Amino acid sequence: MSERILISGITGFVGSHLADLALEKGHTVYGFKRWNLSRMRNVHHIIDKINWIDCDITDNISVKKALEIAKPEKIFHLAAESFVSTSWNHPSHYIDVNYKGTVNMLENIKDLKLNSNILIPGSGEEYGKIHENELPITEESVLRPVNPYAVTKIAQDLIASVYHETYGTNVIRVRAFNHEGPRRDNVFGIPSFCHQIAKIEENLQQPILKTGHIEDRRNFTHVRDMVEAYWLAIEKCTPGELYLIGSDEDDRIFTYRQILEKLIQLSKNKDISIEEEPDFVRPTSVPRLIGDTSKFRNITGWKPKISIDKTLQDTLDYWRNFVKNDLY
Repeated sequence: MSERILISGITGFVGSHLADLALEKGHTVYGFKRWNLSRMRNVHHIIDKINWIDCDITDNISVKKALEIAKPEKIFHLAAESFVSTSWNHPSHYIDVNYKGTVNMLENIKDLKLNSNILIPGSGEEYGKIHENELPITEESVLRPVNPYAVTKIAQDLIASVYHETYGTNVIRVRAFNHEGPRRDNVFGIPSFCHQIAKIEENLQQPILKTGHIEDRRNFTHVRDMVEAYWLAIEKCTPGELYLIGSDEDDRIFTYRQILEKLIQLSKNKDISIEEEPDFVRPTSVPRLIGDTSKFRNITGWKPKISIDKTLQDTLDYWRNFVKNDLY
């Protein structure tokens, strides 16, 4: 049966893939866009299939009007500032978008008496300074955030929990570990590597790949697997409970250096050197983020299907097309 689905952040990396999934399932999809600011590149292939609503998540009146129009049965609240490095320079803006924007959503769901399920995804970054003997991370692991972005995501999650406990809002709380794939901005690690390799292959950059810190270890999931997980979460998970989502299999856990080595093997130019760029290094880093996602998997039956090699190939091919067709 077709449902009314609202996706904030629909023009972004994850939001656009989630829109693809919702449309494939035959649902009616509503999406927020800012009339003069949203980049539509990620949704150009489905632009005529989305019911667009002009909305700024930081504007409470704008959010109220959008919810009145959409009358959604499911809400995926993906609108967020997610680039960690910039959060040190603009912490107030991250609070406005990630925390206050979420409060605007929750307040209006309450005031309009909507019975919608709302998925509010957090981040593995919230755990921050995890020690080796504390791995794998679970839902009960201590939070030691080391950047402003992580602090705003913790605040977002806690206020969502408060609204569930106080008003009975159907909040689905998840913390997602690293997910990658086409359409992610090249300010992030793997897309940046792929973009640079694509430029090197077209002789638009010297065969020197500039990186930040590349010894950090992560578990990686393809974005298409992640949006499948989000869909299962909003359908099967218990409101108010917290669930971790990610790939915790050994063959999906790598350092960024190992990822780089895989990408260079996929490149048409194997003679690429790696150089650390000071501007790419964060003031503080999170050396290890590996989660135990068994709680979520046991409830939903989800497991990742797409290999890390396929994830990297998809991402590299996306940036090859981007560079070749000058899609800046």
